[in-house]
Amino acid sequence: MAHALRLAERGLYTTQPNPRVGCVIAHGGEVVGTGFHQRTGEPHAEVYALREAGTRARGAAAYVTLEPCAHHGRTPPCARALIAAGVDRVVVAAEDPFPQVDGRGTASLRAAGIAVDVGLLREAARELNIGFFSRVERGRPFVRVKLAMSLDGHTALNNGESKWITGEAARADVQRWRARSSAILSGSGTVLADNPRLTVRWPEDEAFAPPLRVILDRQLRTPAGSHVLDGSTPTLVLHDTAASCADNRFERVERMVLNTRNDALDLPAVLALLAGRGCNEVHVEAGPTLCGALFAAGLADELLLYIAPVLLGDSARPLLRLPALGDMAGRWQLRTVEQRMLGRDWRLRLRQA
Repeated sequence: MAHALRLAERGLYTTQPNPRVGCVIAHGGEVVGTGFHQRTGEPHAEVYALREAGTRARGAAAYVTLEPCAHHGRTPPCARALIAAGVDRVVVAAEDPFPQVDGRGTASLRAAGIAVDVGLLREAARELNIGFFSRVERGRPFVRVKLAMSLDGHTALNNGESKWITGEAARADVQRWRARSSAILSGSGTVLADNPRLTVRWPEDEAFAPPLRVILDRQLRTPAGSHVLDGSTPTLVLHDTAASCADNRFERVERMVLNTRNDALDLPAVLALLAGRGCNEVHVEAGPTLCGALFAAGLADELLLYIAPVLLGDSARPLLRLPALGDMAGRWQLRTVEQRMLGRDWRLRLRQA
């Protein structure tokens, strides 16, 4: 199963909105077939593994990181393929909560007389597809907020200058987190201040599915000539009903009206909308106001924090804007999932405790 999970990771940047899945077919200690889901619309992991195994799949055990599908989608059901191949046993890491699967895959295998075990390395399999499980089970994507700060907790100078707090290794690492995401989310304030591209800078020989660029621009303040309006990648601009635009600067992007709450776009509605469009992981690169609002609303699932060994001084801009606390009991508690050195900088991954 560990081998199957490593195979599944090879689809990290290419399978969305589908989950990343790997499969290993073995006779005893001998692996006779392997496969992973490579791209949406293409065969699933089990199909590739069965093709490689050929007739040796009969009487073998299949190790699959996610419950085999039992319905006709873009591809035929994998449970039926395993049954037709004559495997004796199927070991599943994690159940598939997708309504058209959700127990039907394992049930059909058992009905065909195949032994089925579920739960081996379940947590690792769920972690690999944390956004998929979030979208299906919670109705919203997994939200990862990326921030870079100095040792004294600041993200930019008082005049807004922030390039570059971190070094090249940290900035290159960010591209991989962007590439694995379904959407990159930012606000109009960040667009006005930094004119970011919010695209993936990636080696030409590495495949990825370009994430959707999402800009929260309640008043349609994004100016003409902004990189996010260049049409180079799919882009969605969300605004409220009162906003209007008399020129054609948004002609190369999609615009949608969204409800507001307390003079800001309704963040739960934003995430529900993105889930409806098949977004699993949302990567947020924004200023302290939007990032703080996501944390305050309990919508930030993970903080991807880069820390540079520099000091910016008291007047520099803060990491997050959060409501004032009356006592320490109300503080936001985080737990460290991972910590790593990247060149001269540190990268922390933190989740709400």
